[in-house]
Amino acid sequence: MAEIRLPKVEQGQTKIRNVPIAVTPEGFWCCPSPVGFQKTLKSQKPLNKPKPSSPPPQVTVHKKQVPVTEKKPMTTPIKPAGTYGDQRTFTPVNHGISAPVVPERVPRPKVEHVPRNVAIEYGEPGTSDMKVILLGKQGFCVKLSVHKIVLMEHSCFFTDKLSGQEPGLSCLEIDDCEDVESYVETVGLMYCREMKQRLIKQSVSRVLRILKVAELLGFNSCIQSCLEYLEAVPWVGEEEEDKVVSSVLRLQGEGIGVTPVLKRISSNVSNPPNDTISHIMELVLKSNEERGRREMKSVVLKLLRENNSLPSYAGPADVCNETVYTLSRSCLDSLLSLFKQAVELERSDKSVDSREPVVKQIALEADNLSWLLEILADRQSADEFALMWASQQELATLHSKLPIVSRHHVSCITARLFVGIGKGELLPAKDTRQLLLQTWLQPLINDYNWLQHGCRSFDRKVVEEGISRTILTLPLEDQQSILLTWLGSFLKAGDNCPNLQRAFEVWWRRTFIRPYSDAQGNVPHSDSSMASKQQD
Repeated sequence: MAEIRLPKVEQGQTKIRNVPIAVTPEGFWCCPSPVGFQKTLKSQKPLNKPKPSSPPPQVTVHKKQVPVTEKKPMTTPIKPAGTYGDQRTFTPVNHGISAPVVPERVPRPKVEHVPRNVAIEYGEPGTSDMKVILLGKQGFCVKLSVHKIVLMEHSCFFTDKLSGQEPGLSCLEIDDCEDVESYVETVGLMYCREMKQRLIKQSVSRVLRILKVAELLGFNSCIQSCLEYLEAVPWVGEEEEDKVVSSVLRLQGEGIGVTPVLKRISSNVSNPPNDTISHIMELVLKSNEERGRREMKSVVLKLLRENNSLPSYAGPADVCNETVYTLSRSCLDSLLSLFKQAVELERSDKSVDSREPVVKQIALEADNLSWLLEILADRQSADEFALMWASQQELATLHSKLPIVSRHHVSCITARLFVGIGKGELLPAKDTRQLLLQTWLQPLINDYNWLQHGCRSFDRKVVEEGISRTILTLPLEDQQSILLTWLGSFLKAGDNCPNLQRAFEVWWRRTFIRPYSDAQGNVPHSDSSMASKQQD
């Protein structure tokens, strides 16, 4: 390890603090971090006549600050900064100390009065042939001792700047550097034989900063090494991925090959294959592992909901709906077949063990249909599903021939449809709503007690509100027919039957109160019209 060489300071200039730097046989450097830069700045004080001395093992810190213009003896306070790679060493400067100054709390100097000059040397000490001065924000200045041949060999920017200049030119200034530290790192990489290995321990955000500077300097080999790093390293989080993609797309716009990096987020195919979603759903629906199937149903449903937030032209919405309906018909056919098998087993008085596999398959197919219905409801495309389910008269007939423990999963589908209609998530036609209530309301009432106590996801209040609202969308005569049938069941079963009292009250008011209220409202209007005619 070697320390930065401090150039001679002229009279009246600010003292430039040494910054530690590592010089290896291949000329690698160790740039101080932003915290190191800041600590270095805080430890610097204005001096007139610097006097070098060997670094002491321990440095005393004094709080008293005395202006340089005063002729009083003083001790310059030096505070060691944090380490970065190697131990930092600092050189204290003494100006004829005669008596210790009494410590006294004084105001901290303003930021604009703090010296902001740093010197860094690359390669073998004492061999540099030019200076590059980086002028950053708020007067921050870094002087780089570099080799002209190295800069011209690696950077198009430096080649253009230096090729047309006089041979004796030994200083080049770069103004308005937004990220001085990244400039220092990028120039240091020009002295490295294996840039990829130097980048391997860096963070993605730091490499992106280096990439930006390398692009400005026309440092093509560094750009390539950064792209190779970004292609291989994991991107943590969506924010970091967005930063990488935006940086890479900027390079792509300038004609730089970035295809390997972008392949991680895009395919050569303009649109994904239409059967990809279908294949994923089929794998989930056919899974026999309960936990994995349940978790992946939740994941796929969440991802499809994210797709729903995109504009209609941004995704294959129609293709997805067709896939879901195709799978729904397949599940319905399978469910009907399983119900027939279960009924046959009940008639033949088979053992419980022989019926158990069929009962499990019924529960699985019903859960699959509930999942597919949830997908369609999120996409506002479940109207056709309501018609499909309302048309399953054969399945509803077989439903009453099975024990509740075998059939109650099917009633969850019915309940979800009523909730969807009540919330306006699907808007089936009047005939579909009427057929749905005629076919599946009584089976739902028969399973209601079991659903309340045996189904964790069953919300009684939500389901009852959905049924009530669905009934009240029908013509008044149909409302009366359905609610009177429900009333007979409710008076027998009580809490084991859906409580549709609100729907009953609304129907009652519509039937027995509203007609008379409307008639009474018309009477004053007719009387006033008669009176006006008599006055005329």
